Amino acid sequence: MKALQGVKGQLHWQEQPGEPLAAGQVRIKVAAAGLNRADLLQLAGHYPPPPGAPEALGLECSGIISEVGAGANWQVGERVCALLAGGGMASEVVVDAQHVLPVPEGLSLAEAAALPEVYATAWLNLYRLAALRPGEKVLLHAGASGVGSAAIQLCKAFGNPCWVSVGSAERLQHCQKLGARGGVLRSENLQDLRDFAPFDVILDPVGGAYAALNLQLLALDGRWVNIGLMGGREAQLDMALLLGKRIQLTGSTLRNRDEAFKAELMSELAREVWPLFARGQLTPQLEQVYPATEAEAAFAKLASNQVAGKLVLCLDDSLS
Repeated sequence: MKALQGVKGQLHWQEQPGEPLAAGQVRIKVAAAGLNRADLLQLAGHYPPPPGAPEALGLECSGIISEVGAGANWQVGERVCALLAGGGMASEVVVDAQHVLPVPEGLSLAEAAALPEVYATAWLNLYRLAALRPGEKVLLHAGASGVGSAAIQLCKAFGNPCWVSVGSAERLQHCQKLGARGGVLRSENLQDLRDFAPFDVILDPVGGAYAALNLQLLALDGRWVNIGLMGGREAQLDMALLLGKRIQLTGSTLRNRDEAFKAELMSELAREVWPLFARGQLTPQLEQVYPATEAEAAFAKLASNQVAGKLVLCLDDSLS
């Protein structure tokens, strides 16, 4: 099989043997794989896969089940998408059957490849870790990103008014069309977020550069979930403000969670989130699909920070 590897900052398609199939696993013939910022970090050598995970890039994929291990509740030929610790950008992948979901009715395999990672991340951090309650207000930094676009739609579906910070007027418009109440451009004045504060929950992939502002914007008993370090790893915090507001600060990653945790999370998505696609309350925000031969262009586009929604790499357009 072929797999896309990141070697010293360069992308290479490499031939490698397929993985053996164990009980409780399925083999998926990959149609498409979603691109995520974690793939950029892995390519740059900053985010290696967890022990035992494939070295190939790709944290989510879609395709057709080609083999089913003992005890796995799937059938050969079913259209699925999967959450992965790595290896999605390959001609096939072996994954725990409990980390697999059906392609929502009416969606293409390319659209389905853009779902697992962002909706799992948004649901985990907003509704499990931050324990959002109906009516509570949310601030989403990088609101036009894949995770941000998913989070806006979830907030709208579950009754949580949300605001965003974004990089351009076009991306702010994108967020408002999805359901955001408003927001600010990071290139202008982030302090204008005070006009919409206080927020009960902040979902932040930026980190250091936004830390002090987050403390100011949060309400009493506010929850701040940090999921990335795009703005640096160090920050100076007013601990008296953290203490006085009883703020909960949570650092969160998904890739290195254990198999059982991911299985439970995917079960929640199947129950709480996936039905919303059929009702039209959630829609994939797929900006562009790249053929496998244009992987470098796809990664360059993602690195440009000029993306609203998701980018997908097509591995096999003959699958349907």
